[in-house]
Amino acid sequence: MNLFQMEGIGIFLAILPMVAFLYAAVGHGGASGYLALMALWSFPVDMMKPTALVLNLFVAAISFIAFARKGHFNWKLFSVFALASIPMAFFGGMIEIDASIYKKILAILLILSVLKMLGVFGKEPSQIKEVPLWQGLLFGAAIGFFSGLIGIGGGIILSPIILIMGWGRMKEAAAVSAAFIWVNSASGLAGHLSRGVYIEPQASILVVLALIGGLLGGYFGSARFDNLLLKRMLAVVLIIACAKLFFA
Repeated sequence: MNLFQMEGIGIFLAILPMVAFLYAAVGHGGASGYLALMALWSFPVDMMKPTALVLNLFVAAISFIAFARKGHFNWKLFSVFALASIPMAFFGGMIEIDASIYKKILAILLILSVLKMLGVFGKEPSQIKEVPLWQGLLFGAAIGFFSGLIGIGGGIILSPIILIMGWGRMKEAAAVSAAFIWVNSASGLAGHLSRGVYIEPQASILVVLALIGGLLGGYFGSARFDNLLLKRMLAVVLIIACAKLFFA
């Protein structure tokens, strides 16, 4: 498909860096947001997943560097989840899912994204606990498989789990999630490419726009940033996309 022949593509290209900004500000790559936008503009499912994963690789890397340089990254916390998630993300990426089922699963995922953006999962734990190895491997494997299957990095699922279970603080969860997103996106993308899915050359334009938003989001998010108005605006976009996916 020709990106520039799509109706309203200018609006899509204007919103994309804003989505990258907000997700990078909380340590995420933004795949759920990119997928929501692509769903609103009726992108083909086969184009949506690999494109979102490519954008994730760039934005999550920026976000990780920004948070890690501030000393928020916890290697031990990251490794206990990543160990099982990487191979399972590849496996999930190899599986082709029916488009109608895919859209319903994505809609449910967007509900989680809305709750995260509105701060439902943003509470700092009062006491930090060690992650039991079996739980880390189990959560990592499940999130990794789901990430590869849907075309996300899994941070939107992992970071609330870290906070709810008391395994890390907010900035620490953001840094770990950014690294987790990167490795899962790379593994999931490899799984998709292994079954013949290809990335549209025009995706390079989307990468540049996402990079601009991601650079600014990573910078402000790793310091002190909490723009509730922008988060609410993104939540509205996600809700509209969610409704379209459910009832399309």
